[in-house]
Amino acid sequence: MNEKPIQISLTTQTYGGQAIGRYNGKAVFVPFALPGEIVRARIVEERKNFTRAELIEVVKASPRRIMPKCSHFTHCGGCHYQHLAYSDQLTTKTDILRDQLTRIGKIGNPPVRAMVPAPSAWNYRNHIQFHLDENAKLGFISAQADPARPEFPLNVLPITECHLPEETLNALWPTLEFEPGAPLERVSLRAGDELMLILESEQVEAPEMELESDISVVHMVAEDPIVLAGDDFIVVEVLGRPFKVSAGSFFQVNTAMAGEMVKHLLEVLPFTAKTTLLDVYCGVGLFSAFFAPRVKKVIGIELAPSSCEDFAVNLDQFDNVDLYEAPAEEVLPALQEYAELVILDPPRAGLDKVVIDALVASHPETIAYVSCDPATLARDAARLIAGGYKLKQVTPFDLFPQTYHIESISIFEK
Repeated sequence: MNEKPIQISLTTQTYGGQAIGRYNGKAVFVPFALPGEIVRARIVEERKNFTRAELIEVVKASPRRIMPKCSHFTHCGGCHYQHLAYSDQLTTKTDILRDQLTRIGKIGNPPVRAMVPAPSAWNYRNHIQFHLDENAKLGFISAQADPARPEFPLNVLPITECHLPEETLNALWPTLEFEPGAPLERVSLRAGDELMLILESEQVEAPEMELESDISVVHMVAEDPIVLAGDDFIVVEVLGRPFKVSAGSFFQVNTAMAGEMVKHLLEVLPFTAKTTLLDVYCGVGLFSAFFAPRVKKVIGIELAPSSCEDFAVNLDQFDNVDLYEAPAEEVLPALQEYAELVILDPPRAGLDKVVIDALVASHPETIAYVSCDPATLARDAARLIAGGYKLKQVTPFDLFPQTYHIESISIFEK
């Protein structure tokens, strides 16, 4: 390990929010830096083929560098691009998505469209998750922490500001107080028609706290919700349609952009009143709810019990909807019904090979792949192309301004 700072010229932005340069013949990844900059950095990890470093000083700044909005930037691990103007963030992410599809997916000249910007680059999150430091102050995991590297423990950085949550959440979280030593794994806040506080713990006994606000409070033990006040769900409205979202259910954190993705799918996907739609990893039914009144049948597949319960409520008005509560790896190979149209919205890890093989074997005419990770998208796109599909278009959506995360919708045709 080189304790002495190094000076390095950076050339390329990479997925993960880091800029890359070369030192002693090896690639060096530096967070919070930009291509074209010369920086001083300290090496924190040596690998066989690359090196990770932490930024000490910007010796020569990029003309694109701007002043970050938050005092915690570079210390907190939540934001990665506050030093870039929002228009530059969109361009950078689009270029990275294209690069991942080319380099990992081996797709020549991938049909990537311009990124759909968020209506607001700040205060867009309807869900925010905190950890507690040793004094029970709310905070985020520090930028230096890495669970894969024990020499960098998960240090919690107590915060005094955050510009990503919706305003209603930002008004609430600074008022929360907990006793030091409270047995809490995480503290979450969600916003919909009302606000909900979620206390995650491994202990059944609820932690003590004082709360003056009239909000729902849920104590989550494993996946079991214990209601301490109000309800165990909120209602989130997308494009004028309400969705029940329980404390343990996944939902897109950017409500406005969830609506943009729905509108995109309705515009670009070929469907008629005779179409059968297969919605894999359907969650609480965000996409299914908008397609159910427009197609012959919707078949949902979802593993999480909480999301399945919400799906049943959210799609209750429709008689043409079926739901399988099981892993996609089990359902798809055994599914007897033919679906012309498939929507996939997998977790960050992407698609299991069993899922791709089953899809290819069933020959749907069109597949829409909603991805939150360009690397796993690129890998899976290559497999679908090898299975006889053509990548028609890729549209990125900026659900996570100020961060490196990239959401996209890819359309594959048989």
